Amino acid sequence: MTKKEFSYVCQFFGPLLLTSRTPRANNLAWGEMSKKEKVGGLSRREREIMDALYRLGKASAADIRESMQDPPTYTAVRTHLAILQEKGHVKFESDGTRYIYEPVVPHAEMAKSVMDGVLQTFFGGSIERVVTTLIDSEESSITQEQLDRLAQIIELARKEGR
Repeated sequence: MTKKEFSYVCQFFGPLLLTSRTPRANNLAWGEMSKKEKVGGLSRREREIMDALYRLGKASAADIRESMQDPPTYTAVRTHLAILQEKGHVKFESDGTRYIYEPVVPHAEMAKSVMDGVLQTFFGGSIERVVTTLIDSEESSITQEQLDRLAQIIELARKEGR
C-alpha cells in the first residue's frame, strides 16, 4: 500500500480504529462526542496532524505545522498535540526548549490495525469481499499492472500456505 493509499484509508477508516485502545476515545466513538469531534474521537485537524506526524516520524509542532496544507496557528497545533497526547496517540520528549512528538503506534503497525479493523468491521473478515469491493468500485481505475501484481501476491500466499 502506498503512503497516499494509506492516507486515504486512514482519512476514512483510521479514526474508527486509532482510538480503539483509549477509554475516552471509546466513549466518544459511541456517541458522546462534541460537535468538533468526528467518528472515533479525532477531529479533522487531529487527523491532519496525525497524518503529518506519520509522514515526518518525529517532529516539533513547528515542523508539523509547516508540513500541513492550510495549517492552523502554531498555538492551535500545540493544543491539538496536547489533546492527542492526552488521548494516547502521541508521546513527546523534551529537546531543550521544544517538544519532539512521535506517534505512539508505529506507522506499519497502525496500517495493519486499520486494515484489520476495516476487514472485520465492514467486511465480516472476508478478504474476498474487500478485494471485490475495491475492484468493482466505480471510483476504482485498477490497471492491468495492478491486477498482475495482485495475482503475484495471491500466488505467493498460496505457495506459503496462507
